[in-house]
Amino acid sequence: MIGENWKLSKIVRYQLLTIACCILTIAFSVPAVAVPSLQPVSINQLQPSEVESIGLDTQIWGENGQPGDRQLLLKSIDNSLRYLNTSAAASAYSRYRVSGITRDRVRRSLDRFRQLVVSSTTPAQLQESVKREFVFYKSIGKDGKGTVAFTGYFEPTYAASRTPNSEYRYPLYRLPPNMGSWPRPHPTRLDLEGADALQGSKGLLRGLELVWLRDRFQAFLVQVQGSARLQLAEGGEMTVGFAGKTTHSYTGVGRELVKDGKFTLDELTLPKLTEYFTSFPAEMDKYLPKNQSFVFFRETNGAPPTGSIGVPVTAERSIATDKALMPPGALALISTKLPYPNAAGKLEQNAVNRYVLDQDTGGAIKGAGRVDVFMGTGNLAGDRAGYINSTGELYYPLLK
Repeated sequence: MIGENWKLSKIVRYQLLTIACCILTIAFSVPAVAVPSLQPVSINQLQPSEVESIGLDTQIWGENGQPGDRQLLLKSIDNSLRYLNTSAAASAYSRYRVSGITRDRVRRSLDRFRQLVVSSTTPAQLQESVKREFVFYKSIGKDGKGTVAFTGYFEPTYAASRTPNSEYRYPLYRLPPNMGSWPRPHPTRLDLEGADALQGSKGLLRGLELVWLRDRFQAFLVQVQGSARLQLAEGGEMTVGFAGKTTHSYTGVGRELVKDGKFTLDELTLPKLTEYFTSFPAEMDKYLPKNQSFVFFRETNGAPPTGSIGVPVTAERSIATDKALMPPGALALISTKLPYPNAAGKLEQNAVNRYVLDQDTGGAIKGAGRVDVFMGTGNLAGDRAGYINSTGELYYPLLK
């Protein structure tokens, strides 16, 4: 990603704020105990409502008066196919210990699915073809029963400056060249930048400033999202992307506020969180350092936000999962609720079935029961990402 993959449910990902005959085990490296995370299921094992809706992706051709995004889906498929032809993919799948799920099968499945998207003329036609030719591998979820928690992430667009002044005071930092010699565990966020986020120039971060933002919470959110598109006070635009992070695990600041009774989890959205810190700015000194992890950046020269497998992520067509459990670059299918503006411009949750590509991961995305959906760039994408706090199902369709 991309940073921490903050969440609404974690904080709304952001804090905004995881289918033929036996349970499969999945692992990267060589864990002491293999972790079961997917199981193959046949159509007759699904609930009638699942059978009716699974794979019925109406957004490809357009719905509710909005144009379809077939070309974006095809582009995202091509991004995954490009990754699957790399030595990095060969290495990842050589360690992927799931019987029947191989790089070759994932690649052939994507090739065939792409052909079906091109040749199909309706959602129902594509759905029937996929049901006929593919097997669905379903995530066991967070409860062993297939329940997956969904959140959203996005690429923010904020004001920034290449030089600090009284208005632009909060820096993003380059990856320290000597970070390999730092003591472990690494210094915390509090150690590196102080409680007020202005002390970085007095310690290990001195001289590593990349760009300055005028809003402290926005600078923090860039670390959570892992990339940003910045409108420069000097004119023009600057894009930054994830370059590395410290050894500390991500802690959701929103969860900390919930723990202290500031909100209930159901109330927690990014707008609500932003409003809180705007009203009580001194509270940032207390709560932001609770996320001890610290993210570093590099200038990306206008490149789109990139996932952990090294390809661009696509709005509503790319997801982040735990790559120790899920097949990188693979075609996936999500069934959940996502927010869309209604006729009055208000966001409301709509049930969706969506083909996506598994192209990213994040520090907050752990286990078989977590999925983060990339929602795009800018304010509306951020608002929508911040309202994703739903459950649903995650499937991986693979050729029979």
